[in-house]
Amino acid sequence: MRWVRAVELLRTERRAGVLVTLIGVRGHAPRDAGAKMVVAAGETWGSVGGGNLEETAVTRARALLEDPRHVPEQLVLGLSDKARTEHGRQCCGGEVSVLLEPLPVVPAVAIIGIGHVGLELARILARHDLDLHLVDSRAAQLSDARLACLSDAEARVEVHHSPVPELALGAVPPGTHVVVMTHDHAEDLAVCDAALRCDHLGSIGLIGSAAKWARFRAGLLVEGHDEEAVARIECPVGDATVGDKSPPAIALGAAEVLVRRFAAERSRADA
Repeated sequence: MRWVRAVELLRTERRAGVLVTLIGVRGHAPRDAGAKMVVAAGETWGSVGGGNLEETAVTRARALLEDPRHVPEQLVLGLSDKARTEHGRQCCGGEVSVLLEPLPVVPAVAIIGIGHVGLELARILARHDLDLHLVDSRAAQLSDARLACLSDAEARVEVHHSPVPELALGAVPPGTHVVVMTHDHAEDLAVCDAALRCDHLGSIGLIGSAAKWARFRAGLLVEGHDEEAVARIECPVGDATVGDKSPPAIALGAAEVLVRRFAAERSRADA
C-alpha cells in the first residue's frame, strides 16, 4: 500500500500514525530524498531504506505516538560501519535527514438532518480539520448545489443519503459524535434509539425544547433503555439560554459544545 493510501486508512479508522520522510541525503544511501513511509502502532507501510536507518525511524516514530505534544521531529543518521547503532549497521557511507510528522486522530461528527440548522452547523464545522458526515433521508437536502457552501471545507466531508437515517450510524467510525436534528420528530426518536444501541459512538446531542426532550426521554425508557443510557443524550444541544432561535445561533451553540468535547478528547488522549 502506498503511503498516501496508508494515511487515508489511518484517518478513516481513526488511528494515530507518523509520516516518515527522507528529506536529505549526503553521499550514498539506500533511498533518495523524498522516500516516505507511514508508521502506526503495529504496522508500517512504505520504506525509507531498511536496515538500521528504517528501524531507528520506526522506533522513534512509535515513541512519538505516545507524545501528547504531536510535534514533528527531525533525525540525522550516519550510514557508516563505524556508527554506533541499536539495530545493526549500514555501511553505505552517507548521511540522511529524516522528518517524522505525527498524524493524530482527528474528531468525527455526524449531523443527522441537514435542514436549516444542520447546514449552518456543517458550515461551521467544515472549517475544522475533522471528518464530517452529513446524513439526511431527503436527497434534495444533500444536492451538490445546496452543499456548494462546503466546497472549500478543511474537513473531510462524506454525504450519506439514507431513507432510514439511523442505518447510517453503522457507517461512521468509532468515537463519532452524533448530532440529531432531522425535520421529523419520529426520525429523531428512531435515530436516538439506534444511537443508544451502538457501542462505537461518542456523544449524542439532540436539537429540541424541554417539552420535546420530556417526551423523548419517556419514549426511550419505554423502548428499554435505562436512565443511565438515556442520560447520554444532551437535549437541547447547545446553550438554551441564548434566546435567539435562528438557525445560525442554534448551530453556533451546538458547535461550541462539540469543540469542548474535541478538547476533552485530546486531554484524555494526552493523559
